[in-house]
Amino acid sequence: MRIILCVSNDLTADQRVHKMAVSLQELNAEILIIGRKHKKSTKLKARTYKTRRFRLIFNKKALFYAELNIRLFFYLLFHKYKIAVANDADTLLAVYWASKIKKREMVFDSHEIFSEVPELSNRPKIKQIWQAIENKYIPKLKNCITVCDSIAHYYLKKYNTKFVVIPNLPLEQKITPKTRADFNLPNNSKILIYQGAINKARGIELMIDSLKYLENWILVIAGKGDIENELKNKISQQNLSSKVYFMGQLDFDTLKSLTALADIGLSLEEDMGLNYRFALPNKLFDYTHAEIPVIVSNLPEMKKWVKATQVGEVLRIRSPKNLAILINKVYQKSENKFWNFYINNAFNKLFWSNNQKKLHNIYKKLIL
Repeated sequence: MRIILCVSNDLTADQRVHKMAVSLQELNAEILIIGRKHKKSTKLKARTYKTRRFRLIFNKKALFYAELNIRLFFYLLFHKYKIAVANDADTLLAVYWASKIKKREMVFDSHEIFSEVPELSNRPKIKQIWQAIENKYIPKLKNCITVCDSIAHYYLKKYNTKFVVIPNLPLEQKITPKTRADFNLPNNSKILIYQGAINKARGIELMIDSLKYLENWILVIAGKGDIENELKNKISQQNLSSKVYFMGQLDFDTLKSLTALADIGLSLEEDMGLNYRFALPNKLFDYTHAEIPVIVSNLPEMKKWVKATQVGEVLRIRSPKNLAILINKVYQKSENKFWNFYINNAFNKLFWSNNQKKLHNIYKKLIL
């Protein structure tokens, strides 16, 4: 029995799809993840399942998505599988039509509301295309999962399509200890960490601006994205180069080791479209597993999660000065070991294995 999971990224840092693959192997399935490879893609570490990465001619915008879906469609059409999984709407067309033609089962795993990503806010025609794809195909789908309650409620209300919520909890594994020297970080500074895409509306500019009001703090950014060069120019102009460290896109294990060195984890997405408004990023769970407190945006899912676990604070007024004040407040509580009880209490409840039964039930029905 073969399950093929399709994504549009290069597999290096996609923790959710990796966790899905590991879990589905427990059903005695052969797992293959298909993504793409670009010029800056690093070699993948050995994994317990198979991977394949397409080299594409086009790497941006409409031609990229068109080529990716065509390649995925023909691969699925001419290879055997029992179940194909479309991870997000950008692989949905290929998986839907290949599975329909071959009369195979498919699953749609929506990590976000793709038509509501901030990158489309100033591109109304492109946004309409993605909305048209969602409007046409999501009502036809039977086996759907997503990452949080708000997105599930949105899809149910709009399309009358039920989504099972599988949160982005971390795998239960030990963090490999590393030192600051391993990452070329100074020993005498406190560390703020942001992990994730370096894209519009992630609140990274706000993080950088807050450093002007903070003494003896550095910001570590682990990821890559569209506005990286823009941010580096901003940092240079503000003479903050010694306070911001870009680590690039890291593999899962290295990222966990880096996060464990930090003092506070940040997730400050802006309320720019439903996609971020409903966001519950997996970095929040990673921060808690690294045993550091968090500061999050005043958005529904993140605020609800922090209120339930009490592992950090919510930034209610978005300004560099207010963020700096909150950072110092959270750190002062850390020095008094205020967060220890709440983080330890949340720790064991946030393992991916808590999703296992629900996830297996979805796929067992399709296997029979």
